[in-house]
Amino acid sequence: MIEITEFKQNLNLQEIPVELEKLIYFQNTISSYENYSQGFGVLIDDKSGLKSWSEDEGFLNSLLPFAQANGSGSFYAIWNNGAEQPLNKMPVAVFGDEGGVHIVAENILQFLHLLTFDNEISVGFDEAYFYKEEDDYEESEGLSEYLAWMKGDYGLSQIEEPDLLIKAAQDKHKEHFDEWLGQYFEL
Repeated sequence: MIEITEFKQNLNLQEIPVELEKLIYFQNTISSYENYSQGFGVLIDDKSGLKSWSEDEGFLNSLLPFAQANGSGSFYAIWNNGAEQPLNKMPVAVFGDEGGVHIVAENILQFLHLLTFDNEISVGFDEAYFYKEEDDYEESEGLSEYLAWMKGDYGLSQIEEPDLLIKAAQDKHKEHFDEWLGQYFEL
């Protein structure tokens, strides 16, 4: 169970996006960690995963890790791209356990929509993508509740082609994100 107060304190924030607060409520009361979208779960992160990439204060202060992306150690973080916009409008990045770093959504709501695909993200050096082998796919136990919540609160249905959403986010933010990352480590 994630306490909102502890989650905010961990990220050193007074407020978090309402969409994220509602997702935490959903995970705490309606479903559970890794139970509504395969491999995914909101968590309290001490930035130790980020520190394996860089310990530079500018790097650490611009990223807010908030969730596990898959069962092998990849994680999601909100990127404060310096555009002076609300947190819920900032891009979401995935940091791969084997080295790739990519923007995957233009904002939190698009990110929540990606989760409706109900499969772990694959993160390589060159790309991040979702793939579902239909013959091996088993729907997450809490997916129907998550889909109902997304439809009721945001009017969004299950996404059929999540990689199109990732591509749109990449088209908008990749160049700036890669340039920003390049000051902290070689891509």
